[in-house]
Amino acid sequence: MPPVEQAREIFTRLGYVVSGEGTELTAERKWRTVRVTAMTGSDAETAQRVLTDGGNSDEPGLRCFVTWDGYTGELRERLLDAKPPYDWAVIGVDDHGSYEVVHGAAPA
Repeated sequence: MPPVEQAREIFTRLGYVVSGEGTELTAERKWRTVRVTAMTGSDAETAQRVLTDGGNSDEPGLRCFVTWDGYTGELRERLLDAKPPYDWAVIGVDDHGSYEVVHGAAPA
């Protein structure tokens, strides 16, 4: 199962208002809007929807991918190789509520 509740809790604790259903969430705080995607390990391994998602002008330019902590490195490498046209970060979570932010790269 993707860590949807963990993603929602992380952004809520950071002061964001979180909306959305399923694995796609929107986190808003002041002027900042972040599109949050919760991913299972197999999603992170293939990362197909991440790599093919170029977004559009109506979507936030900030993306955060939340996955289980064992998959953060591979997902980060896939994103670095793909060079998506948005700013991004990966958050790895564990079963105990701890998380680590793996910073991404700005679009080229």
